[in-house]
Amino acid sequence: MSDVKKHDMKILLVDDDELVLEVLTLQVASFGYQCFSARNGLEAIEKLKQEYIDIVVTDVVMPEMDGLELLAYIMDYYAETAVIVATGYSDKASYADVIRAGAIDFIKKPFELDELEAKLSRVERERQMIHKLEKLSLCDALTGLFNRRSFDIRLREEVERADRQDYDVFLALVDVDNFKSYNDTYGHPAGDKVLHAVGLILNDCTRHNVDFTFRYGGDEFAAILTQTSVEQAEKIMQRVLENFDRAGFGETSLSVGLVSCDCQNKNWTDNTAEMIERADNALYKAKQSGKNKVVLGGCDTLQAKKH
Repeated sequence: MSDVKKHDMKILLVDDDELVLEVLTLQVASFGYQCFSARNGLEAIEKLKQEYIDIVVTDVVMPEMDGLELLAYIMDYYAETAVIVATGYSDKASYADVIRAGAIDFIKKPFELDELEAKLSRVERERQMIHKLEKLSLCDALTGLFNRRSFDIRLREEVERADRQDYDVFLALVDVDNFKSYNDTYGHPAGDKVLHAVGLILNDCTRHNVDFTFRYGGDEFAAILTQTSVEQAEKIMQRVLENFDRAGFGETSLSVGLVSCDCQNKNWTDNTAEMIERADNALYKAKQSGKNKVVLGGCDTLQAKKH
């Protein structure tokens, strides 16, 4: 028997029939996917808050919140999550209905497991292709991080989402200290290695599928930290400084300006513009007060330990 192919995608199965849900979960897990389950739309929302989910496969007729209501919620708050709608009540929701509502596909119950596996595989291939195309247009070639264009889009999206879902979002602006002199002394290839290392460290120290990292421009970088506390945000950026310090690029170090979003009484454009301005001011204070530290929006500074 050949080994089951392991997939990176996480699948959430939603059905109010516990027996169907149990069998379906076992079967989809046997395809090689990491599987989660929920008995109705409200349980599914709680799972979405706890885990990054790639695909939701949901029944239509369920108590408390049905599949079409769940689909609408996902379109509003988790637009990157794909939805496949499954129903045995064809008069309740047609193929055209669910596709117009935002579902990526439709499957009738009782369905063949081979058909479901094929649909999951198709969605996975499409998402991989979309991801590749996004990387070409939204990523920085040197570091592999998202670029400034992507930053402008993502910051607004995350500020809006944080306001709707009532959680904190933080912005960190990061600058490489003494980069020009390092670049002039050792040459541009050595400077590129420094920038590449910053990108790797930012990705390693932040949370996959929760935080977002960017090359902001030149030797400046940015990170959007979502669903976190100020203490956790500070720890993440402090870890970035310490890991870069251990990398040992001569006299270079990192300075960080870190701010939270204040969403009250402002439109989204003003929110993001003010957030960037406050982070830039905090970064300036970090540079002026000795470099190699995190400044939290004008509050106390945190010095990275030297090794």
